[in-house]
Amino acid sequence: MSDEDNDSKFMRKVKENPFVPIGLAGCVAIVGYRLMKIKSRQDTKLSVHLIHMRVAAQGFVVGAMTIGVLYSMYKDYIVKPREKQKALAEK
Repeated sequence: MSDEDNDSKFMRKVKENPFVPIGLAGCVAIVGYRLMKIKSRQDTKLSVHLIHMRVAAQGFVVGAMTIGVLYSMYKDYIVKPREKQKALAEK
């Protein structure tokens, strides 16, 4: 058995990758909004409306993942080397 319960494991994962829950929340928000607007779609076919909803939700998730990867690369390749240089300079 692990000494870490599900809540603390989830919070640790959120702190490591903050853009995953942002992407998930955005996807749910877009799908919810587009489902609410399904009655006011005028003369657009239902299938076209659903395709647009899927594309918008996927676009948001891919954008959030891209920003998360760029942020992670920034931390790993720019911030950490600066901290290492600073630590060596202080010695």
